[in-house]
Formats: sequence, structure tokens, C-alpha cells
Amino acid sequence: MNDFIKITEQSSLYDNLEKKSIKEILTEINQEDQKIALAVKKTIPEIEKLVSGIVKRMKRGGRLFYIGAGTSGRLGVLDASEIPPTFGMPPTYVIGLIAGGDIALRNPVEQAEDNYDIGWEELLEYGINENDTLVGIAASGTTPYVIGALRKARENGILTGAICCSPNSPVADEAEIKIEPIVGPEYVTGSTRMKSGTAQKMVLNMITTTTMIKLGRVKGNRMVNMQLTNQKLVDRGTRMIVDELGLSYEQAHNLLLLHGSVKAATDSYKE
Repeated sequence: MNDFIKITEQSSLYDNLEKKSIKEILTEINQEDQKIALAVKKTIPEIEKLVSGIVKRMKRGGRLFYIGAGTSGRLGVLDASEIPPTFGMPPTYVIGLIAGGDIALRNPVEQAEDNYDIGWEELLEYGINENDTLVGIAASGTTPYVIGALRKARENGILTGAICCSPNSPVADEAEIKIEPIVGPEYVTGSTRMKSGTAQKMVLNMITTTTMIKLGRVKGNRMVNMQLTNQKLVDRGTRMIVDELGLSYEQAHNLLLLHGSVKAATDSYKE
């Protein structure tokens, strides 16, 4: 990959940032952020292909694994952690791995991402198999931890995808499906927590939201399987049942608490 260029490491289009006013900085960051959705839009065909593969495998019991380091790893863990409360799925269906383990969610772990072998070793602890899907997340596309895991997964017949913000990267080369939202240089040179991170989160949201919809975890446009973890969500669920069944708020509230989810409550009432 001698011709590989890390777009994520290229010099910012802006300079002398410390001399700018607060408004100038905010305006310029916003101008750069407007490029993100258009970059992600161009990758929809690849995202579609990946989601189709994920849904097919999940319907036969497969899981979705994310793997990354630093910001990319944190975004994968974040997306995975939001699936149970949002869609009522067990936490074993979407799993995020980050180089350095859970401590790396808050603190950098020295050289954790430089090991080619440990990512695959961690995946083996979960019994990863051909029914599963592995998505590597790496803004620059050069993370050894991700490269090694994708390589071994693909060798073992596992569907692989990559989300990178530099084209034709070493990480993407290891994946069957390459999702490359090219957002350009960061406002602060090399700070991939900015545009690249936002692009990655958008793609992750698209992957899991679409997957959960196709697995029947949404009805109409509502999260009918969400976990009732706070009063706001209990109230939201109650109002869903009021709209669906025409019950009073109190009746709907009691039915929801009895059955534990909007879907279970409405299904039981209709039987």
C-alpha cells in the first residue's frame, strides 16, 4: 500500500485557528460538518449490501460484532450498547470490542491497537462463527488490531465489513464489504473524533436501525420493544398503547407494566 494516502491525516483546510473568534471557529466547523451526510449518502449501496448480509445471518441466530480502537472502538461499543434498551434485544446480539478492553472507553491504552493477533483472539472467546458478521471500524484505515481480526474472520468464512474514512485503506482491503465515507481533512488536523467520527456513527446508526427494523423490532415507526428503564419511556410506551388500542391512559399504563413492552401489551390485548 505504498500509494495509500491517509486523507484523515491531511492538513486542515483552515489555519491559524487560535487567532479566530469563537464564532468563526464554530461557523467553520459547521461548514465542514455539512460535508458528512453527503459523504455517507454515497456509501448507501455498500451499507445496503452489508445490512442484507447481517439480517440474513441474524435470522438464523447470528450476531453482529464491531471491532475498533480509540474513537472508532468507542463508537462501536456505544452503538452496540444502545440496541437492548432501544429494541429490546439481548446484549448478546450486537457486541462491540475495543482495543485495550473496557478501560479504553475512558482512557487511552498504550499500544493496544498495534497488536495484529489479539482482536481475533478476543473474538474467539465469543465463539465467533460463520453465522456472525464482523465490522471493522477505523477512521484512517490502518489499525493493526482491526486488520488482523478482519483477515482471520474472512479466512474463516465470516462476513466482514469495514468503515473507513480514507479510500482503499489496508483495513478496507481485508473486508468483503467496504464502506468509505470520505469526509476530507479534519478541522483540527488529524482529529478524527470530528468529521470521521460523526460519519462512522451515522453509518453505525444506519446499520443497526435498519437491521432491527427488518428483524421486526419496530412497528410502524415506533420502538415497540424498547426497555422501560425510566419514567419517560414508560410514558412513551403508554401513549403508544393509547394510540394503538384506544384505551384510557391509566388502562394503557397498567397493561404496559403488566406485560413489560408495548408489543407484548398490544399483542395480549388483541388475542
